[in-house]
Amino acid sequence: MLSIFQILNMLLDILWFIIIAHIIMSWLINFQVLNVNQPLVGQLWRGLNQLLAPLYNRIRRILPQMGGLDLAPLIVLVAIMILRTVIRNNAIALM
Repeated sequence: MLSIFQILNMLLDILWFIIIAHIIMSWLINFQVLNVNQPLVGQLWRGLNQLLAPLYNRIRRILPQMGGLDLAPLIVLVAIMILRTVIRNNAIALM
C-alpha cells in the first residue's frame, strides 16, 4: 500500500514540474524571448497546452473572468499540494 502512495506522489511531482515548465514557457513567449514559430518551441508549446488543457479548462469554467490573468495553473498547483499532504498523511498512518 505504501508503494501506491509513493507512485501517486511521484506522479504528482511530475505534474508539478510540467505545470511549472508551462508557466515559465508562457512567460518567455509573452516577453518574446521564445518564438513559437520555431519548430521545437512550437511543438513543445502545443504539446504542453494539449496536455494541460483538460485540467485548466475545468477550472476556467468555474473561475470568473479576470481579464488577462489566468489563475487556473495556480489553482492546480494548490490542489497538487493538498493531494500531496493527504497522501503523505495516509502513508504515515499506515506505518
